[in-house]
Amino acid sequence: SIKIINANENNLKNVSLEIPKNKLIVFTGLSGSGKSTLLKILASIVTPTSGKHFTKGTTRALIELKGGFEESLTGVENVKFLGILQGYTKKEMEKRIPKILEFAEIGDYAYQPVKNYSSGMNVRLAFSIAIHVDPEILIVDEALAVGDIRFQQKCYRRINELKNEGKTIVLCTHGLETVK
Repeated sequence: SIKIINANENNLKNVSLEIPKNKLIVFTGLSGSGKSTLLKILASIVTPTSGKHFTKGTTRALIELKGGFEESLTGVENVKFLGILQGYTKKEMEKRIPKILEFAEIGDYAYQPVKNYSSGMNVRLAFSIAIHVDPEILIVDEALAVGDIRFQQKCYRRINELKNEGKTIVLCTHGLETVK
């Protein structure tokens, strides 16, 4: 579960919320309304200037298109690197690589430095990593708006599967179609 009490950062004023475990929550709003800031607080990327923030459960956030990648490393090297940062061993991540790459559908680009990736390829790999490291809480900020519609639909199907598996999902979007 996630709880924020009186967050104040940029446009967020006196926000209090609690997101129960096993829920899918979607934040919508205009640019500059504080959606991304709220998600960064939920993901512990930024600290609220006042108030408190509590998160119970392993969290994976996909907030920026670069996905936290080290530009000089290949996609596969980044998978291992990010997995180790999440607490997995290199061996555990090597077992996950085939499924991650299969979902991402980036082919041989997985063996090239990510600095050569398009924004869509970055999102494909970042999302695939996020869903294959068994997060209890998945936070996604507009990142899925990049790329082709078929991959977006594939991601939303997987998000629904995660929700049905009892995961907590927090999405942010400008589009009401995404909500549907």
